[in-house]
Amino acid sequence: MPKSKLIEKLAEVIQTRKVPLLADVRDESADDIRIVLEPRSRNVEPAVLMGMLFRHSDLEIRFSMNMNVLIDGRTPKVCSLKEVLRAFLDHRRDVLLRRSRHRLEKIDHRLEVLEGYITAFLNLDRVIEIIRTEDEPKPVMMLEFELSELQAEAILNMRLRSLRRLEEMELRRERDALTEERAGLEDLLAEESLQWARITEQIRDVRKAFGATAPGGARRTGFAEAEEIADVPLEAMIDREPLTVVCSRMGWIRALKGHIALDAEMKFKDGDGPRFMVHAETTDRLLLFGSNGRVYTLSAAGLPGGRGMGEPVRLMVDLPNESEIVALRVHRPGARMLLASSAGDGFLVPEDEVVAQTRAGKQVLNLRAPAVAAVCRAAEGDHVACVGENRKLLVFPMDELPEMARGKGVRLQKFKDGGLSDARCFTLAEGLSWLDPAGRTRTVGASELAEWQGKRASAGRMAPRGFPRDNRFF
Repeated sequence: MPKSKLIEKLAEVIQTRKVPLLADVRDESADDIRIVLEPRSRNVEPAVLMGMLFRHSDLEIRFSMNMNVLIDGRTPKVCSLKEVLRAFLDHRRDVLLRRSRHRLEKIDHRLEVLEGYITAFLNLDRVIEIIRTEDEPKPVMMLEFELSELQAEAILNMRLRSLRRLEEMELRRERDALTEERAGLEDLLAEESLQWARITEQIRDVRKAFGATAPGGARRTGFAEAEEIADVPLEAMIDREPLTVVCSRMGWIRALKGHIALDAEMKFKDGDGPRFMVHAETTDRLLLFGSNGRVYTLSAAGLPGGRGMGEPVRLMVDLPNESEIVALRVHRPGARMLLASSAGDGFLVPEDEVVAQTRAGKQVLNLRAPAVAAVCRAAEGDHVACVGENRKLLVFPMDELPEMARGKGVRLQKFKDGGLSDARCFTLAEGLSWLDPAGRTRTVGASELAEWQGKRASAGRMAPRGFPRDNRFF
């Protein structure tokens, strides 16, 4: 990977906060490559930082090898490593045979020329006489000395300074060497075992020239045992500060510093208004429950600041445009939630089971159209109160609901018309509370709730006088 591309990828890791321990990356390369990684604080362990970078950046990459190759130069085939190595050796043998045949042709050509030279030296005076007296010396020499056209042409092209007595000895020595080499090549082309022995020798020569013991052949990088780096929790990397998370009806979300009163006046875009206001901290994770039954996870520290109107939450998670936000709450490890659909089916789910690691979230509540997710409440207390669109209220023990990680759930309340409007969990001894039309909290004690208590999946009775007209507890 080019250095510029690597630095670009590291900068992207910083921007997306995949490695919160990393604050900056700088290129200080001159003759040598030098990339400086600056941690967020001096307390960061180098091994931990590098471990996270190896895991989340392109400092360490893995790729799969698809060995779809042309084994015979024509037909594609997906091969194993053994087949690829076999093809490589077959290719080396093919190259060896072609080179040997080519060398054999060159030797035969040279031997023919050398035989002509030797004949010329044995008859040097007559050759010189023919060259001096004949207008066309080549055919005369070919006829008189039984030379080929190639030999006669080579003799005529010789330089005068080559006409020395000593040259004959050198020519005979070269002829004998080439004859010996030709015999070796013929044996090589005829015997397969000799061919593989030559290939083995060539590969050893390559290893000797470029292997670890050769000059400059040693590895520039070494192998080491990878350290096991435990995941550093996000909370350990972020300063813990209070936040107030505000989400509008149209799904614009922002985080204001400090804990602001939940009924404080806020500015929103034209046509928009308040929907959720939650007190949180920068180390918290937020659970967003959509009407499609999926739960999405947001990092409070990654939310946009409160100076503007925020950003659409759909840019942060893959919440479909046709799905509404049912609930936005702070994740509490070890706690449980009550989830229910508009059809009146629901169950209890541990919050730890719904935390998602990706933008796509987790499908928790299974739905069948036209039902949608309608309720997401904290499962605290010992009883559940349900109210339908028909304004009938039912109270039943919480232990009648199953605890599941995902599913459709069981029937909470039976309806002849309409569906479920709202549900909540409460402690019976403390009574059931709701906000009346004047905004005051009204509580009905356990003794007064006796007539609304029943078994799960019962129809219930009409809600008490003063119950909110929108059929919601809060």
